[in-house]
Amino acid sequence: MLQEFVGKRSNKVKNIVERGAVKKFAEAIGDASPIFIDEEAGRRSRYKTNIAPPTFPRVFDYGEIDGMNLPDKGLIHGEQTFHFKRPLLVGEEVYCYVEVSNYSERKGTNGVTGFLVLKRYGEDSDGKLIFSERQIVIITEAARRG
Repeated sequence: MLQEFVGKRSNKVKNIVERGAVKKFAEAIGDASPIFIDEEAGRRSRYKTNIAPPTFPRVFDYGEIDGMNLPDKGLIHGEQTFHFKRPLLVGEEVYCYVEVSNYSERKGTNGVTGFLVLKRYGEDSDGKLIFSERQIVIITEAARRG
């Protein structure tokens, strides 16, 4: 179903680590650490500004891979891991893109299940890697039928 997209990636999309978005995200996940929301605490930190929570990259736009259309419903979040070279700094620009790393299928009692492995990347304005993310999306037979 999606094997033809392995190795393809989106164009880079500029995102901004906005102070208000970081604050709302930290509140939504229940982590009111001063390093995320208190400007004075950010200035006193070794980063000299506030940073974003580690899972904040979920809100970024990574662009789209031409022709790859996933179902709107029925996808299962299988696994997700983040690797950081450094924290995301409030106010910085981050250039993000997604790449299809792998796709496989398994037959089971409920039909064919697909396993889509996506890798997402965030770079600074100089093209240096800030973080990478690996996600597995499970596509059930029911999702395929839509």
